[in-house]
Amino acid sequence: MLVRRQAPFIILFITISILALLPLFAVLGYTFFEDGGLSFESIRLILHNNNIMQTMQNSLLLGLYVMAATTCIALPLAVIRTKTFLIKSKWLDILFLIPFMTPPYIGSMGWILFMQHNGYYEQIFTQEAPFTFFNVAGMVFIMSMHLYPFLYLMLKNALLRMNGSFQEATLIYGGHPLLNWIRVTLPLLLSSYVMAALLIFIKTLAEFGTPATFGKRIGYDVFTTEIHAYLSRWPINISGATSLSLVLLSACMLIWYIQNIISRKYTYGIHSGKSPSTASIKDSILIRYMSIGYVSLILGLSIGVPYFSIIVTSLLNIRGEALSFSNLTLRHYGELFTVGSSSFQALMNSLSFAFAAATIAALIGFCMALYIFDAKRKSQQLLDFTSLLSNIIPGIVFVVGLILFWNSALLPATIYNTIWMPILTYIVLFLPYSVQYTKSALSQLHPSIHHSNAIFANNYSVILLRVWLPLLGQGILAGWMMTFIISMRELVGSLLILPPSVETSATFIYSQFEQGDVAKGMAMAVITVLLTILCIFLMERLQRKALHTS
Repeated sequence: MLVRRQAPFIILFITISILALLPLFAVLGYTFFEDGGLSFESIRLILHNNNIMQTMQNSLLLGLYVMAATTCIALPLAVIRTKTFLIKSKWLDILFLIPFMTPPYIGSMGWILFMQHNGYYEQIFTQEAPFTFFNVAGMVFIMSMHLYPFLYLMLKNALLRMNGSFQEATLIYGGHPLLNWIRVTLPLLLSSYVMAALLIFIKTLAEFGTPATFGKRIGYDVFTTEIHAYLSRWPINISGATSLSLVLLSACMLIWYIQNIISRKYTYGIHSGKSPSTASIKDSILIRYMSIGYVSLILGLSIGVPYFSIIVTSLLNIRGEALSFSNLTLRHYGELFTVGSSSFQALMNSLSFAFAAATIAALIGFCMALYIFDAKRKSQQLLDFTSLLSNIIPGIVFVVGLILFWNSALLPATIYNTIWMPILTYIVLFLPYSVQYTKSALSQLHPSIHHSNAIFANNYSVILLRVWLPLLGQGILAGWMMTFIISMRELVGSLLILPPSVETSATFIYSQFEQGDVAKGMAMAVITVLLTILCIFLMERLQRKALHTS
């Protein structure tokens, strides 16, 4: 009886262990065990390697720089969207999401094409750039343009919850409005800011696309590119890759722990007081022009410039000739959709791998969300935490672990070097999206639905099909679409685990860019981005429909 009652937990825990926990243990085992005994030699060699120490310093400094730059970009945007006439412009949030949903390596390639010697900047303005772009500051700028939407949305939502009597109280408090902002508003923002800023720090440490494209050009090595180099260049250094992965894992877990402490300590109840009507906001002409100008500048830099470079490059007939209508062609798109071509096969591989991964992840996420529910029991809390591991731990660490685990001599069979390996990798990396979207939909249901299920039917499979599936359908579909989007454009895992002679759209874009056939790669990038935007649009429609029907 006890075994039967615990069967759902046992099945789900075994599933998540195979997917996530055992690969992580494989990284630990390969790092600390040698010839059957405990050994710290790999870690010692890493920590005494001057090049590795420089790589660590580069990664940590890059994280701090990007965190500071995104703050400077996102905070004014959040204030403009909540304190000016643009508070009504909800469509701006969709535009601000586009840079975040654009694969970072594609955005980086767009900026490289625009700012390189004889690039689009020089062709348009007929002069060299008045500053040096290819340095650490340029890398920080590109990564900030990709990550600022994440911080912006957190700050905007916190400011919206603060609207009302808190702002009116600052007027009674007296003093200069700027001092009131510093004394009242900023402390209330601290919890949301720390949570988002430290997640940006972790995302920067875990990012591979921009360092692999732009960082390689300026000779700026970070954790992820060094781990990739250990596994992709001869002689392959697996112990070095696992040791550096462990250092990266430790850094991210420490930051995540600090974030939890700070967010708990500085969390305030700010959803209080009346909210002012948006119609009462009256801005001066100067504020209106400054707000429109700043928003236009950020959108132009984060979307306009990289997308202009990508689209124009995908249309160039002869690269190197002057930018003109006579030098534009659709030939590269024709090749992309030619059945049997390498580009068409890469696109089909991406779509099929992403479809399979998203479908399996949605099924697992649905089952886990139903079991976790309100996470009151220890077993529920354990599954809830393990389901979020790939959001906390850098993807490249999981990829290294998956390579080690599925190459283990202890396994009776392996999926390594088969098409199931990238599918499994995508499931591991992006399962949290399916779990969280389904949990979010589940949390919106009235508690009476859970109680009525016992009366509805004795057969739990009937309850699943006729009650839970229809009610949670929109959440499941949203999680499926998010997993599909990110799986389709995933780069670092695809570079390391794809079987020989198999390419995806991400590896095709990367290889074409590296080999100099940029136009064909950018045509693939445009198709990838269009599919991403289409999925974002559909998700937005689903969320609006859910709010309308609730």
